Amino acid sequence: MVDIADFANGLVQEHLDQALAVRSAVKPALAAHSFLFCEACDEAIPEARRLAELGCTQCVNCQSITEARRARYAR
Repeated sequence: MVDIADFANGLVQEHLDQALAVRSAVKPALAAHSFLFCEACDEAIPEARRLAELGCTQCVNCQSITEARRARYAR
């Protein structure tokens, strides 16, 4: 038998799930600004890259190195 506390917890969880879904749907629009300078090497990120890859934080060279390292350690 479900008591009032279980019902309330279920209701709160449902509201939290809905709020997180809304936040996730809006999040890409909030993270659309690219960095002007690479966070790894401090070189300027070309405008073409910033427009092509919204939300980028690294130049092409540093991003390539980061992805290669991730691929190596993912094995």
